[in-house]
Amino acid sequence: MNKSDLIKKISDRKDHLNEDDSDQTVNLILNLISKSLSNGDRVEIRNFGTFSIRSREQRISRNPKTGTSVLVNPKHHPYFRASKHLKESLNK
Repeated sequence: MNKSDLIKKISDRKDHLNEDDSDQTVNLILNLISKSLSNGDRVEIRNFGTFSIRSREQRISRNPKTGTSVLVNPKHHPYFRASKHLKESLNK
């Protein structure tokens, strides 16, 4: 399922929401999660999972094509951890 499928399913399930309302709602939620992560906060959605950021330290890596050493700058990447409830519901 991608974002447009999600928007369509939400608008189909709720009669009082049209596709534009669903689109705005999904975009608002995703933007709020992104802003929270960029501020260094974590986002926890009960019975679904937790979004957080992880830091990668500066390191020396190798270019696989040439074999030369390359300095990789420190960076942050998003991380999602599924809740126990979500894991159990998938394994039923």
